[in-house]
Amino acid sequence: MATGTNGARRAVSLLRPSRLDFGVCRSCQETIGRRNYASAATSESTTASTTPSSSAFPVVSPVYTINAGVVLSRPPQITRDLEPFEKAYFFYQKRLNERLALPFTKYFYFKRGTPLDEDWKKKIQARQTPARDIGKYNAYAQDAWNDELLLGAKESDPEYQVEQLVLDAESTANATSQDTSKKEEIPRPHPRVTEADKKGDQKSLNRLLPRTLYLLVQSKDGYWKLPSTPIQTQETLREAAERTLSQTAGVNMNTWMVGFHPAGHHVYNNRKPHADKVTGAESHGEKTFFMKSRIMAGQADLSASAEKLKDFKWLSKEEIPQFVTQQYYSYIKNMLADR
Repeated sequence: MATGTNGARRAVSLLRPSRLDFGVCRSCQETIGRRNYASAATSESTTASTTPSSSAFPVVSPVYTINAGVVLSRPPQITRDLEPFEKAYFFYQKRLNERLALPFTKYFYFKRGTPLDEDWKKKIQARQTPARDIGKYNAYAQDAWNDELLLGAKESDPEYQVEQLVLDAESTANATSQDTSKKEEIPRPHPRVTEADKKGDQKSLNRLLPRTLYLLVQSKDGYWKLPSTPIQTQETLREAAERTLSQTAGVNMNTWMVGFHPAGHHVYNNRKPHADKVTGAESHGEKTFFMKSRIMAGQADLSASAEKLKDFKWLSKEEIPQFVTQQYYSYIKNMLADR
């Protein structure tokens, strides 16, 4: 018999219980003994390897300061500027409607030989159409099919059309006025470009009317960011965001908080952990959760700011990267509207 077999039998005899089970054959008893010995050895080695490592290397979770931030925005006040192709397309639709409409029956509105009838004849001879905002075009002539403009033509510009309508109204008012010494002026619509746009006043809310503006504040260290403050004890995120607005931008604003859940977050990791000034605990960085808010009226006022902020600006999405860091903008850019 081989030496290995004798050694296995001796090991089995040591692990075998004192009372023999004569219902089990000798081969099965040896197999059971080997399995018990292997299981015991494995459990002992696992315990010996895991116990020292868990006690020698404890897992420490980093501690962050939780802040509540606010994405305060002013929505667009007017429609966006049209592209040149859109201007040409809408102008073409006006001329097409003039072609498809029934002829204007002037004698239903103007009696023959009256001053209004004579004024009508002069105007229709000059512009060849009753419509005042489609340029010189005769919808019933042989070349009426040629109703398209070249891309970028001034006739398709909405501002040019408004100016022509105003001039036409002024000429009509002055022609029918009894006082010829004083010319009547028709009020014109407000321009799309405001004085704040011309001056470059980034603190004014009356700028970039077709765009969404966001409030950015400058901290006492000189960094530009969205308003944010640490969350206090027993305070929800929405309550902290409302308090942040009043403490950073003052109470002279009528704002509306959108929802109860954050729209995004920003994580800032310190190069070295430092103690928190308020709690004294060691902090590894900051995590800021942003709530969206709208300004309905008023203006930001930093005179009574509890955060000792230096300055503020109302900026569009394209202007924000000029003031904040690239890492900060990568976190907040998806919360900002493209228009």
